[in-house]
Amino acid sequence: MSNLNKGIAKAEVDLKWDPNTGGGPVHDLDIIAAVYRAEDPYGEPAYLVHFDSRSPDGTITLSRDSRTGQGLGVDESMVLELDRLSDAYGRVMVGVAVQQSGGPVVFGQVARTRLVMREGYEELMAVDFSGLRDATAATVVEFTREGGGPWRMRPLVRGFDGDPQSFVRDMGARVP
Repeated sequence: MSNLNKGIAKAEVDLKWDPNTGGGPVHDLDIIAAVYRAEDPYGEPAYLVHFDSRSPDGTITLSRDSRTGQGLGVDESMVLELDRLSDAYGRVMVGVAVQQSGGPVVFGQVARTRLVMREGYEELMAVDFSGLRDATAATVVEFTREGGGPWRMRPLVRGFDGDPQSFVRDMGARVP
């Protein structure tokens, strides 16, 4: 008998924000995905997808990468084709980091941030980061599966304080 619970097959993550108009550092936010091996889902990521890159197998792509938030519509967009990921991978974390190259910037300084995740036309979740005003980065969602089964989604919005490098090291830590 086939499994009637399909889980999440393909998710699209869209991120928007307004550019900095008050002087100071440019606001550059980045979507980051960390992919973990099934045998070590809380260890080091097998690979990261960020900054206009894609996964080695093409299942996770960052198709739009804004460095300022200028323009109409979506500033960054990432597609995760979870149903195509190898059974060697059992966990994917998605987060957002505020680049710190122009000086310290936290979510509270970035106007009108909004992340929306969809599967097809169905909105799965939306985050505006207003509860993370003092954070420089945040995890947004965790996808997991067991034994090659369907992917499950767990919203996991939590803030971090630090540079993007420390964030990618810490974003996959176990959360109860």
